[in-house]
Amino acid sequence: MSGPVVVVGIGADGWDGLSASVRREIGAAEVLMGSSRQLALVPDTGAERVAWPSPMVPALPGILAERAGRAVCVLASGDPMFHGLGTTLVRLLGPDRVRVLPHPSSVSLACARMGWPVEDTTVVSMVGRPVELLNRVLQPGRRVLALSADAATPGLIAALATSRGYGGTAMTVLEQLGGPGERLVRATAGRWDAVVGPLNVVALECRADPEAAALASVPGLPDDAFEHDGQLTKREVRAVTLSRLAPVPGELLWDVGAGAGSVAIEWMRAHPACRAVAVESRPERAARIGRNASALGVPGLRVVTGTAPVALVGLEPPDAIFVGGGSTAPGTVETCWNALRPGGRLVVNAVTVESEAVVAAWHAKTGGDLLRIAVHRAGPVGAFTAWRPSMPVTVWTAVRR
Repeated sequence: MSGPVVVVGIGADGWDGLSASVRREIGAAEVLMGSSRQLALVPDTGAERVAWPSPMVPALPGILAERAGRAVCVLASGDPMFHGLGTTLVRLLGPDRVRVLPHPSSVSLACARMGWPVEDTTVVSMVGRPVELLNRVLQPGRRVLALSADAATPGLIAALATSRGYGGTAMTVLEQLGGPGERLVRATAGRWDAVVGPLNVVALECRADPEAAALASVPGLPDDAFEHDGQLTKREVRAVTLSRLAPVPGELLWDVGAGAGSVAIEWMRAHPACRAVAVESRPERAARIGRNASALGVPGLRVVTGTAPVALVGLEPPDAIFVGGGSTAPGTVETCWNALRPGGRLVVNAVTVESEAVVAAWHAKTGGDLLRIAVHRAGPVGAFTAWRPSMPVTVWTAVRR
């Protein structure tokens, strides 16, 4: 480029909503890029007009390279750095080669219309992402803004909320925010049947039905929150395990011998930026992990069907690893230990004598921390109540230096 690519945020109000300085930037461009809808909002300036192909992102490097040495201006919706094209271009070209001129985002406009404080509102983007992401944030009293992918998104949201016991949730669909065609459509999720346009944001005031279960965001979800066949890290042990794994935003976990995927799922629920790979040898369990991940709001969980340690080859190096099953398989713990980044955490849970022997040997070799958890639950014995012990679990935690 002859200079930085200029990225201009534009709203549904089009040219009228742009400042004089932003209009001058558009007028100075030799090449104007954007969607067909966005380009139609700007008068003819004599610049070459390039409408995005589909898919857009893979084509970007070639489109820009073909226009090297020319002044390029890119139109983007609202604030280009909020789930927008500005972020993509900065990642592609570097921050020094992109200059962003933002417009009020759809989130700012929606909160202004709803009277909601932006800082108290949860935002979830449905653009190019599954609607099941909402499962993580559907909680009583929560205010959520969902950025729609198209006209079908509000209906999908309403159906999902209703199926999760949130049919009483107040839905407001805000169309064409800031433009002459702005419209607000209101109903409850359980009664949603409106037809809306493709450019919309959905505001949710979450209201749970009396029988709906509220799922906490801290580790230790009830065991029945997961579909499983008994191969599940139980609630109390899982909470301790997650505390040892210590999820940090942006970090990657390997869940080896994942069973129902409960540890990987709770790791990802700790923060939207947490990532995980669940490795499971049985195809039926691997499929179940995918269903659990969607139901609990982390459909981005990657599931690898295969047996460790072979299935671990080629995976992105992790920041933490949990071995819940298969620790006795030759080479599994060694492969996991060697794969860790410096400062990475390895947590191995052992129940059998054989797996405890593996843990003891590695503890003697590398150190770390050993913990035994014994959980007792009260249950009926005739007319009385007595404690019934679960199998004790040995937890070995080590940090690679």
